[in-house]
Amino acid sequence: MQDVEVIENAEAAAVVLDPVRARLLGELAVPASAAGLAARVGITRQKVNYHLKALETHGLVTLFEERRHGGITERVLRASAASYVVSPAAVSASAADPDTNDDHLSAGYLIALAGRLVREVGALARRAGTSGRSLPTLTIDTQIGFRSAADRAAFADDLTAAVLDLAARYHHDDGRPHRLVVAAHPLPEENR
Repeated sequence: MQDVEVIENAEAAAVVLDPVRARLLGELAVPASAAGLAARVGITRQKVNYHLKALETHGLVTLFEERRHGGITERVLRASAASYVVSPAAVSASAADPDTNDDHLSAGYLIALAGRLVREVGALARRAGTSGRSLPTLTIDTQIGFRSAADRAAFADDLTAAVLDLAARYHHDDGRPHRLVVAAHPLPEENR
């Protein structure tokens, strides 16, 4: 089971966004049969089977094992990932492109960058997983409390200077290119 699966196909996105199917995926973090799921979620086994077929068609659930009970074979399935992220590419062929937005301080630009990050890293992770390799990444996530807009602006200037200095020091024209994204946004109230 993968940690996170990025869904790039519009049909798969529609399947996973169905509330019943999303609930079944959550339940399938622990492998189960259609009968077992039906008992847990209070839906008929036939309806559970219908939804499982749609999930399986799009690779969102996989066969975990088959159990034989007399002349009947029970299929036990599990989710293909612990969690799922829908790529903006699945929603629209014209996903937001940060290169078309000149306002690098706008929310639209940050959202377009985040979308590109999901698309690029999702594709790289899928290729790495297929080839059995790991994907080298670096992530820094922290919180900063700015007392004023002036403090935030000064921090942005210092951070920019530090990143440009580090990039100049470690960049080699013949090296493997990596994308570095640094973003800051206010925390939503529910996350405070």
